[in-house]
Amino acid sequence: MDASGTAFEALAETTVFLTYFKDMPDRRQAGKVVYPLDEILLLCLLAVLAGAEAFTDIARFGEKKLDLLRRFRPFTNGTPAHDHLGDIFATLDAQAFQGCFVTWVSALTKTPAEVIAIDGKTSRRSYQKKGAKEPIHMVSAFAARQRLVMAQTAVAEKSNEIVAIPALLDMMAIEGAVVTIDAMGCQRAIAKKIKDKKADYIIALKGNQGTLHEDVKLFAAEQKANGFADSTVSCFETLDGEHGRIETRRYTAFHAIDWLKERHDWPGLEGVVMVESQREINGVSAKETRFYITSLTLAADLVGPMIRDHWAIENSLHWVMDMVFRDDECRVRTENAPANFTTLKHMANNLIRKAPGKDSQRLKRMTAAWDDDFLASLVAA
Repeated sequence: MDASGTAFEALAETTVFLTYFKDMPDRRQAGKVVYPLDEILLLCLLAVLAGAEAFTDIARFGEKKLDLLRRFRPFTNGTPAHDHLGDIFATLDAQAFQGCFVTWVSALTKTPAEVIAIDGKTSRRSYQKKGAKEPIHMVSAFAARQRLVMAQTAVAEKSNEIVAIPALLDMMAIEGAVVTIDAMGCQRAIAKKIKDKKADYIIALKGNQGTLHEDVKLFAAEQKANGFADSTVSCFETLDGEHGRIETRRYTAFHAIDWLKERHDWPGLEGVVMVESQREINGVSAKETRFYITSLTLAADLVGPMIRDHWAIENSLHWVMDMVFRDDECRVRTENAPANFTTLKHMANNLIRKAPGKDSQRLKRMTAAWDDDFLASLVAA
């Protein structure tokens, strides 16, 4: 490295996140690389933090914010055009990118996740008419209480979440955590993998596990009818009310289920939870009963909030991706680009979530667009 390069290294602001992506494979021919990959990743992340929603936005950000970018890296050749950015992200190894992301998040969270919610989301505009490519469906793992994305993986074409969830679990260290999954993931192999990784599970139970669901439903109805006299249960009730809505949830955890374990031999099964909810909106009442299987032996007042925590992935991730990052309007479509762009948005979401202050995600992102020092602080932390 020449003297000017050494001087730059001494003066450059720290970008901690880049250290976790330094081993990303770059398929471009080394002799023809004008824009180093670390500069590309920094440019794209800063642009997305500041509101960019497509590669054309990122390219314009690069043109207008070159002085800011050079606080971190040389950017000797400036920044690439939007079509060049699209080509780079289309060929960037999506699995390797997600793997680096997982390592980065592990360092970012510092404390182990207590509840990890797993769920999928489709980016509706990512389909391609030519070649009939289906829209990308990303399955994400979300630390429900820290409100951070821990990992994500794209569901392959003609596949589904049943295949994606085990791959996602393999990416993470989840020992000691409780993994919550909706009924799509109610599969023996998934339950076994969670237990093999020294974690516990709470999985929604519906008709896709026919005999198990029917046995649990019948058992719960019989026990409720006789006041749970023949079973060991614990109960917990919550009452929520806001914006004209009142909702009561009653959690009943069944602890003595040896007969069910013997009949179905489900990996790690230790308990069943019945959730009875009654919602009243503007005088109109609706009731619903849901069932969950779990490897936990905890009382209802502990397992109930974990079930409720699962919905954080809807409210604090999927909703934020749509409303703050405009995910459903994103038209990034080529090869690996949709998966990589989603990973990029998850990185931005985590950094904004970790930023100090009580402003909303939307306002923090707008502030990042207006204030270079605030934007720089997001990636320097």
